[in-house]
Amino acid sequence: MSQPSNTAIRGLLFDKDGTLFDFHLSWSHWIAGLIDTLSEGVDARRAHIAECLEYDWENKRFLPGALSIAGTVKEQAAVLSPALPHWSTDAIERYLVQAAAHVAMVPAVPLAPLLTGFRASGLAVGLATNDAESAARRHLEGAEIIDKFDYIAGYDSGYGAKPAPGMCLGFAKAHGLDPATCVMVGDSAHDLVAGRAAGMVTVAVLTGMAGPAELTPLADAVLPDIGALPDWLSTRA
Repeated sequence: MSQPSNTAIRGLLFDKDGTLFDFHLSWSHWIAGLIDTLSEGVDARRAHIAECLEYDWENKRFLPGALSIAGTVKEQAAVLSPALPHWSTDAIERYLVQAAAHVAMVPAVPLAPLLTGFRASGLAVGLATNDAESAARRHLEGAEIIDKFDYIAGYDSGYGAKPAPGMCLGFAKAHGLDPATCVMVGDSAHDLVAGRAAGMVTVAVLTGMAGPAELTPLADAVLPDIGALPDWLSTRA
């Protein structure tokens, strides 16, 4: 259910991949290198790994709806396990977390001035990602924006993973906010379902792999990217 349009917004909770950072530009070519490494040059193994990750090797793009787009690293490790029988699932998960921390993330928009503006206006700013918290912190540090966040939660931070609402509710609780005064901003159905389950306003952005047809039914607003948030927020003042 949509929130009343006159609800004053007090907090912004962002997804990371596909929201703060452009998903395709950040991840699609990196994952090709990861697949090459894990395959050890064996063509059949490379094809099997790509299939497990729902990755189009020829075009270097994730397939629509791929688990890697919105799922947790633990879930990705589980689906990779059949292609890497000589690894334990826990070992795959640890490797993915460590490797992902070094990805050169591509911001969807200039992030520092945007986030500085939100903070200056008195908004609490948080991050809720299905990536590991340690990798998320590295990505925020690399973009020189970690100091803009009051709250950082990953799938392994103790709140559960999206689409469950735990990370969203944790953000509201940490700042003493009514969830109805918070916005969950994300690029996937997982983000929006989590936000709605927590009672938050939901805003979808189109810098991930999902399109308007998938996101519109779950969102109170659909924006091209997070750079459009200030104008949208001004309509709710």
